[in-house]
Amino acid sequence: MKTIDELLSEGVAGKRVFVRADLNVPLDGTTITDDGRIRAVVPTVKALADAGARVIVASHLGRPKGAPDPAFSLAPAAARLGELLGADVAFAEDTVGTSAEAVVSGLADGQVAVIENLRFNAGETSKDDAERAAFADKLAGLADVYVGDGFGAVHRKHASVFDLPKRLPHYAGYLIATEVGVLKKLTDDVQRPYVVALGGAKVSDKLAVIDQLLGKADRLLIGGGMAYTFLKAKGYEVGISLLQEDQVPAVKEYIERAEKNGVELVLPVDVLVASEFPDLKTKAPANPTTVAADAIPADQEGLDIGPETRKLYASKLADAATVFWNGPMGVFEHPDYAEGTKAVAQALVDAPGFSVVGGGDSAAAVRTLGFDENAFGHISTGGGASLEYLEGKTLPGLAALED
Repeated sequence: MKTIDELLSEGVAGKRVFVRADLNVPLDGTTITDDGRIRAVVPTVKALADAGARVIVASHLGRPKGAPDPAFSLAPAAARLGELLGADVAFAEDTVGTSAEAVVSGLADGQVAVIENLRFNAGETSKDDAERAAFADKLAGLADVYVGDGFGAVHRKHASVFDLPKRLPHYAGYLIATEVGVLKKLTDDVQRPYVVALGGAKVSDKLAVIDQLLGKADRLLIGGGMAYTFLKAKGYEVGISLLQEDQVPAVKEYIERAEKNGVELVLPVDVLVASEFPDLKTKAPANPTTVAADAIPADQEGLDIGPETRKLYASKLADAATVFWNGPMGVFEHPDYAEGTKAVAQALVDAPGFSVVGGGDSAAAVRTLGFDENAFGHISTGGGASLEYLEGKTLPGLAALED
């Protein structure tokens, strides 16, 4: 795929450059609680603006149902982008309507605008090719060039991700180029030992990537809510812990395959349990107890890996030349259940090799728990996109940029 450096060498002064970013940041009302994704696109936007382009930044935010919804407005993200750029950023109150047309036509060389949430238009996410194409045609009318830099959305066959680049000269931004380069280190040029830590709520979300990793990784560490389906597959009582009973047969098969393939599959040896889920708003003390992983009481719920498991996982990460981590080890949003996730993050920092935090909740946890982002080899902006790449899937947004 062509890169933004090639575009800059060709000259962009006076050109309208459409940057498909990922500004899908978490909001508490109108307050951004994690601006990592906005910061990630700044190098691309700044380079284009400094070169005299008229930059149009577009993104989705949340899951509005194809119509305007103030709760999902990109206005806070536009304001934050302006702060990070140290420049005024214009904001269009629609996507392809009169406001967007006026804002874009009013841009001078080197200026930046953000248009409203792409998903306020049903054509963005439509499964109907014609409806999606019609929206892409309208977006194309705003610009002369397309730069894809929203890695968190490249696994979606959406109008601004898949259809629009086909209508304009297209290039990969700095973020996408970096993300793809990192993922190739996890697939094509792996330094060993290669250790993967997987957490999060549902094992079903990770089955496809586990299937691939059983032929590539040296060790798999399992935590989070998904661990209880693995423990159930081992025949253990898991109480009222999060469990996907229908996935137990598949997990049993993966446990057998791991042993056959010589992949070390490491499960929790102890867990923190409580009789109810903690209050994440008040963060009132939860008073959990620690039990062995094969001794979870029938009326208790596992909510984090225990102290012995933290030590075990740290030891399994200590010699890693390559580490990929996706998914927290427990309910990290509550201080009583954050230690497992914190221990894995610290082990990545301490590991001698190349460490990748695979986006989503893992990236949020790193920032929430106060880690220096520079201590990791790479923090991805796209959890779902990273996993699908590792699964070996073709990502529509990347395929469109390669054409």
